[in-house]
Amino acid sequence: MAASPARCAAFDILLRTERDGAHSDALLHSGRMSGLSQGERAFVTEAVLGCLRRQGEIDHLVGRAAQRAPTRIDPEVLVALRVGAYQLRHMRAIPDHAAVSQAVDLVKRARKRSAAGFANAVLRRLPPAPPAGDAVALNHPAWLTGRWATNLGPRRCARLLEANLRKPDTYFRIPAPMDVGPILKRLRHAGLEVKTTCLPRAYRLTRGSVPSAMAAARSRLSFRDLNSQRVAALLAGQGTSTVLDVCAAPGGKSRQLAEEGPVVAADRRTSRMRTMRRLGRSGIDLVVLDAEHPLPFRRTFGRVLVDVPCSGTGTLSRNPEIKWRLRPADLTDLQRRQSRILDNSLNAVAAGGLAVYATCSLEPEENEHVVTAAVSRRPGWTARKAISSVPGSDPGDGFQAWTIRRPLD
Repeated sequence: MAASPARCAAFDILLRTERDGAHSDALLHSGRMSGLSQGERAFVTEAVLGCLRRQGEIDHLVGRAAQRAPTRIDPEVLVALRVGAYQLRHMRAIPDHAAVSQAVDLVKRARKRSAAGFANAVLRRLPPAPPAGDAVALNHPAWLTGRWATNLGPRRCARLLEANLRKPDTYFRIPAPMDVGPILKRLRHAGLEVKTTCLPRAYRLTRGSVPSAMAAARSRLSFRDLNSQRVAALLAGQGTSTVLDVCAAPGGKSRQLAEEGPVVAADRRTSRMRTMRRLGRSGIDLVVLDAEHPLPFRRTFGRVLVDVPCSGTGTLSRNPEIKWRLRPADLTDLQRRQSRILDNSLNAVAAGGLAVYATCSLEPEENEHVVTAAVSRRPGWTARKAISSVPGSDPGDGFQAWTIRRPLD
């Protein structure tokens, strides 16, 4: 019997993530999911993100059953074993025989037929799932756990580690000037449940799926994490001057900012800007630039958003492969890039203007170290931490954001 389309899709996405360094989030929204039913898509998402969140634990179990290190197993076979093992230990609705036989079929599909018996034997003698405390440790690199315990304290660190293994909450925004009342009414009529948040127009979806919500609201919702919305809101209500968004892709914050005034959305990759063409149709000006170099504008801007590329350690529940790829040296490299981007962006802030520096990282090297250094080189400028969110202790993903004010000349 051939492996099911959903398991084939999960296998293909995980193999590309493992072998090619691809990003699971992009693949889960790619053409690989086309042709699958809503239920099949839900299975793929659960299997892919579950395997990545618990990869350390699963590899530990597979290694014990195989009596060899996972690094000595062919990538195709290892990925099939991860898919099967995750179903056996964490998807209780899946019969054990189906999880095993379908994983073996995935091995055969990958042209590793000689390993089919090995995969069958490994999954049939898979040890029980480890205790919760051991699982948390297995599913995080020790160097990250150690630095979080130091920087956040033991309790917040423990809550963060647990949150990283759970499905994150789903948040959406009802863009202005839409009337929120009728949209909320349609959502509730369709059987969905939503709760208000600390931010106007931002809601948490507590029952129902994203496709169901989009259908009920006629695609009028913007699904983004709560703290991503809070970052953009820091520049709201600060006048109607043009906002420069220097690292804009994929464009969610630019769209939010455009609700109250003109926006220039910039990014360095032409390919990413092509995906933002719809923003141009919304009256947002698109510019290709690399903010690591001096910006090409002759003018200055009253408001500047500097949402820099970062390690993403605040989003490990949503982007779990990050924790298996990140190395301590990467933080130093990112800090250098972020410092250049912030310095060049601050040069574009008008007298009396406001900049917001933001990351979805929990690491001080990417946050206060960058901001403190940049402001210290500018007499009279002031900086204030406006957002500091840690998963498990605060709603939403982990974000930090700073408001930076240039004095009047």
